[in-house]
Amino acid sequence: MPIKIARLLPAVMFSAAVFCHAADKPKAAAPAAAVDPYAEVQPQTESLEIGMYQRIRDEGLNHSHVMEFASALMDGIGPRLTASPNAKKANEWTRDTLTKIGLENAHLEDWGEFGMGWQQMNTWARMVSPDTAVLILQATPWSPATSGPVTGDVVWVDIHEEKDFDKYKGKLAGKVVLYGAMREVPPVDKALFERNTEKDLEDIAEFPVSAGGGGRTPEMQARLRTYMERMRMIDKIAQFFADEKVAAVIEPSRDAKNGGGSGGTFFDDNGATLGRTPYLADKKVKVPVAVAAIESYGRLYRLVEAHVPVSVEINIDTKFTGDHEHAFNTVAEIPGTDPKLKDQVVMLGGHLDSWIAGTGATDNGAGTIVAMEAVRILKSLGVKPRRTIRIALWTGEEQGLFGSKGYCKEHFGSAALSTAPDQMALPEFMRRATGPLEVKPEQKLISAYFNVDNGSGKIRGIYTQGNAAIAPIFAQWIAPLKDLGVTTLTERNTGGTDHLSFDAVGIPGFQFIQDDLDYESRTHHSNEDVVERLQAADLKQISTVEAIFVYNAAMRDQMMPRKPLPDPAGEEKKRAPIEGIFPNAAAAPVQQNQ
Repeated sequence: MPIKIARLLPAVMFSAAVFCHAADKPKAAAPAAAVDPYAEVQPQTESLEIGMYQRIRDEGLNHSHVMEFASALMDGIGPRLTASPNAKKANEWTRDTLTKIGLENAHLEDWGEFGMGWQQMNTWARMVSPDTAVLILQATPWSPATSGPVTGDVVWVDIHEEKDFDKYKGKLAGKVVLYGAMREVPPVDKALFERNTEKDLEDIAEFPVSAGGGGRTPEMQARLRTYMERMRMIDKIAQFFADEKVAAVIEPSRDAKNGGGSGGTFFDDNGATLGRTPYLADKKVKVPVAVAAIESYGRLYRLVEAHVPVSVEINIDTKFTGDHEHAFNTVAEIPGTDPKLKDQVVMLGGHLDSWIAGTGATDNGAGTIVAMEAVRILKSLGVKPRRTIRIALWTGEEQGLFGSKGYCKEHFGSAALSTAPDQMALPEFMRRATGPLEVKPEQKLISAYFNVDNGSGKIRGIYTQGNAAIAPIFAQWIAPLKDLGVTTLTERNTGGTDHLSFDAVGIPGFQFIQDDLDYESRTHHSNEDVVERLQAADLKQISTVEAIFVYNAAMRDQMMPRKPLPDPAGEEKKRAPIEGIFPNAAAAPVQQNQ
């Protein structure tokens, strides 16, 4: 998933040729829904099939195939950067595998043009003087290649504002540039692998009433300003390096929770690229860039700071596969059987794309394989769901939820984004919707969407995403799952992944509460995001729980209750102060145009 905006905003990056299989299936017109699902009366007591709980548990916990899916996807295909050759392989593999396990209508849906296709072929570097040493690094996504192995003297460049450029003009040609301050590397004195305690779950369950009332807090506004200034300077710095004809740029890896960004672990995502949208041809990064483990970066940095001449040989071998590549989601179904309900749909999924440093195991191979395992469980049990069950595996999530947003826009509706100058400067996924929300007929046919994208830690509960009407339903669903550790409901919203695309168009979209494990400390977008970091027992539990949630939603008489339809255009108006509330107040002065 993208780095969470609410917690880590400063670190957010954040040819018309299409695959021959893009149009596997024609799109059928959706029948109109007879009843507004939001108007349905919900029962106080859920009718649960406890026998099916037992059957799903037995299949998911005792006959799991989730780790087979894991190795085939992560080891067999590898990292899956959006619109890359490996993403294409993953789309095809998931489509074909879902067909093999018995799903119907497995196909790929083109969500539009993404940008440049790219893959890393090989990257290595070594210090050649004053000593020889192997450096731990990789190319940043969409970095151009060096012209084979190149050797250059190492310089550290410290640019924070416009006047700093003058210090380096005419001095960087052929140099290997260290760009980024050397950070502290604290000892790892806290656990990198953690599970939620009862206190942690109690804190998650408690709903915080914010004085901000839903708008951006002053702290968030300050973070946003810092982020935008950083992005503005990055574009200028990247162009400056290109104009100076540097040989290559090496950046230090960021840190992670509890000091996890050390010991050879490095993070290689949009936060490390020299550009806001490096996947767009007209924003292409013009110099080769790599991100290094902090220990490798630190040795070079300290030698340069001590005025010791240092030289590095570096080879960044990358390949672009097109400037205007399209990207695709994988979609498949277990058809519904109830004559009255089969046109309604329960969805589950996760994002198939990943970053490049590892093999995308915990982010978000885990969400992909548990969704596949959940539908495999249901199919193997021969379930005849009343509603259609649809799995969707997204791409483009890491760059801004593009795949799920594109799917929702095509099928369910959308709202226009603000074109104000300050908003246009933001990445698309951060821009404010101005509305009105235009809803398509299919929107009323989706009961719920369930998403997994917080690593491979077992499910401990679920976020209701502010949907208070659904809490008593989920409370009954999880009661038989207490022995599996599923105990917690929270009205909190959680961000950063694809359920938000559904929530934005008025469809109930949910993300599960999961044990953190070493997701935020070691694996999230790092070279440690590999199969060895997956926890098999946890993945079995996740698949089982998700299968139960999906089955319950597909079988109940009513669709899941909805929140009121989003009103992007009215949000600012609703938060505006009430005029004329103070007695004897003078009229506000009229603002004159300057």
